[in-house]
Parts: sequence; structure tokens; C-alpha cells
Amino acid sequence: MQVANQSIVAEFILLGLSDQPRLEKTFFVLILLMYLVILLGNGVLILVTIHDSHLHTPMYFFLGNLSFLDICYTTSSIPLVLDGFLTPRKTISFSACAGQMFLSFAMGATECVLLGMMAFDRYVAICDPLRYPVVMSKAAYVPMAAGSWIAGGTNSLVQISLAVQLPFCGDNIINHFTCEILAVLKLACADISTNVISMGIANVIFLGVPVLFIFVSYIFIISTILRIPSAEGRRKAFSTCSAHLTVVVIFYGTILFMYAKPKSKDPLGADKQDVSDKLISLFYGVLTPMLNPIIYSLRNKDVKVAVKNFVSQKCFTQ
Repeated sequence: MQVANQSIVAEFILLGLSDQPRLEKTFFVLILLMYLVILLGNGVLILVTIHDSHLHTPMYFFLGNLSFLDICYTTSSIPLVLDGFLTPRKTISFSACAGQMFLSFAMGATECVLLGMMAFDRYVAICDPLRYPVVMSKAAYVPMAAGSWIAGGTNSLVQISLAVQLPFCGDNIINHFTCEILAVLKLACADISTNVISMGIANVIFLGVPVLFIFVSYIFIISTILRIPSAEGRRKAFSTCSAHLTVVVIFYGTILFMYAKPKSKDPLGADKQDVSDKLISLFYGVLTPMLNPIIYSLRNKDVKVAVKNFVSQKCFTQ
């Protein structure tokens, strides 16, 4: 362990799957392929929402932001994970670790708020369509998206500022693929109750409030759709929000699965669960960003047509 002034940790060692080298090579290929799909899928969605004038609406503006966010979120951690799979000694400096934690935490919090904004957009579009152009004007939806980024960044700045002020003078081995904030806090040689309380409040604000808001919004949305007299009208109305609802279920469902499942009390089982928890966390970080563009392309007719036109136009010009 390298130290500064004989007491302060200057770098961390990322444990990852160091004790299972065969798995590292397998997961390197798998995660690399998934990362490339994320870059391609979300990159195409961003270009399509910019290029196609039919998609210059609040819903697709939010979708473009979500795609850009997913690229930023995965890029803040996946290159580090891939490098760790190939490097015998997986070290990261204290400052680089703080930077990576800030980006990952900011992107996660921003996505929670952004999904709530997208739910509000769908609520107004279906429950109050006549006022939709007024309520969701450009003067409204641009600040809403910007507010999501600012809120996520501010929350991350607070949490990471509190974390880096802690003294790290003992073990410097992080039992994870990246600088995951909970794994880092376990290494602090001081009371972390302030950090725990602060993160608890943040979880209520950035997880609990958006989930409650989305849930209430979809109660009104579904009740409005069920009152539409024709089956075709109900189908069209639901198709405009089915992609967003699917993304929300996958995003929050995975979080719930990660943190709500029981912990093993058996030491041998705990070791196996550590590996399981790390892999679930890893795939959570790449699965949702990979599925988002696929879901919106398959379940949204406008996006599907725009993507086909964009791809065919590019192929034709070449």
C-alpha cells in the first residue's frame, strides 16, 4: 500500500475478480461488446433525435438527454472495469477514484430525476392533451432537463465532498470493480454516520420521490387511457408511454433487486455472494443503458421509422 505522510492512502486497489482470472477474460469480452452496443445504440438515438425534425418534441428531447446520460454513465466506469480485467495490479489514485465516484453518482441521480420528468411529459400528453403545447413548451422542457442535470451534479458534489474529507489510513483494497461509494466508505478510519445520513436523505429525494411521482402519474395515465372509448385509441395512447414505462420498470426493478435481496450469514456463502453482488452491480451498470435504445426503437413507431430513414440515408450517401 502506498501512503502519503505514512498515514494517508494515496491509491486504492480494485479487487474485482482478481481471484478468478479465467472469468476476467470472459467478462472482458462480454462487457466490451455490451459497451460497444451502448455507444452505438445511444449514439444513433442522439443523432436521430437531432437529425429528424419530426422528433423535435419534448419526449424525444428527454430521450436524447437519456441516451447521452447513459453514454456518460457507462464511460465513467466501464473503461476502468475493462482495464482492470487485463491488468494484474488494479490500482487507482485517490483523486481519480473521487472523480469516477462523482461522475457515476451524478449520472445515476440525474437519470432518476430525468425519468420523473419524462413521466410528467407523458402525463400531460395523455391526460391534458389540449394544453400540452403550452405546458410542455420549449421554455419549460429545456429547463426541466437542465434542472435534472444540475440536481444530479449538485447531489453528487455534496456526497463526494463528504466522502473525500474522511481519513483513509487503513486498508486500501476496494472489493469492487470500480470506486463504488459504499465500498469506499467502508475503508474510512473515522465515523461515517454523517455520510450515511446524507446518502439516506439523497436516496429519499432522488429515488423515493421520483418513484412516487412516476407511480402517481401512471395511475392517472392508465385511468385516462381506460376511459378512451375505442380499442384503437387506447392502443395508440398506451404505445406513446409503454417504452418509458418499460425503462422505468427495468431501471428501478434492478435497483430493488440489488439492495432488497437478503444477505448470506454463512462465511462461505458470503464470499460467493460478494462475487454475485459485484457482478449484479456490474451488469446493472451496462444492462439498462444497453436496453434503453433497443426498447425505444422496438416499442416506438416514430423512433423506429426515424432510425430506418437515418440508416438508409447514411448508407445511400456512402
